[in-house]
Amino acid sequence: MHHSRLSTIVLDCQLDDLQPAIRFWSAALGKPVEDADQDGDGRYAALATAEDEPLILLQKVAHESRVHLDIETDDLDAEVARLQDLGARAIAFVKERWWVMQAPTGHRFCVVQRQRERFGPHLNSWD
Repeated sequence: MHHSRLSTIVLDCQLDDLQPAIRFWSAALGKPVEDADQDGDGRYAALATAEDEPLILLQKVAHESRVHLDIETDDLDAEVARLQDLGARAIAFVKERWWVMQAPTGHRFCVVQRQRERFGPHLNSWD
């Protein structure tokens, strides 16, 4: 049995500089900036969220700006297989860390490893 849950709301931002997006979304959502340069490459920033809220990540992208969801799991292969059985398509395995997938509705989302230490409430169990 593996577990999964909604992990992250990702704001994909098509910009050269992520700083204006960080300032806007921090103020708009009332969330302080937790990390303005998460990986040290200027592509990712995190806003602070409460333990029982999804993470909020801003990501600098080349494609059109949009919002996507990340699903975290304790078994990446099992969760990808489960979602494929539901009709999703695996698009790409990125940096050997997460899967970009596409729902039958056309929406892109990611399946990622556990993002938070605490992986208790609000999770789903799958056989």
